[in-house]
Amino acid sequence: MRVSKILQGELATEYKTVSAMMEIYCQKNHGIKGGLCDSCSELLIYAETKLDRCPYGQEKPTCNNCPIHCYKPEPKEDMRLIMRYSGPRMLFKHPILAIRHLRHEKREVPNQPKKQASNRHNRMKAMREKS
Repeated sequence: MRVSKILQGELATEYKTVSAMMEIYCQKNHGIKGGLCDSCSELLIYAETKLDRCPYGQEKPTCNNCPIHCYKPEPKEDMRLIMRYSGPRMLFKHPILAIRHLRHEKREVPNQPKKQASNRHNRMKAMREKS
């Protein structure tokens, strides 16, 4: 399971969950032990970028409940397959992350994202303040 260097809070937890799901999927379907193949690594980087730029920021709903569909069709389908395969298996490998994700799915979706709430915006703002 990988840890993001740019995400924090709820987004970092969601990234860890996605990373764990991808490792389960890649191990079984691509034969990679203890890591990710190149295509899964690229998809994980794509997911991290989308999490970083999500306009909901820390109040982000799960992707399947989100009114904003930010994934392109091909990565969206790849992620759907990964989650469909790995979701039930997460309860055995990473039960705490799985339960957190299930609880997160039950949360109410915010009506509209707050302005400048994305993780990326907050990171850039913090970097400007340091300078």
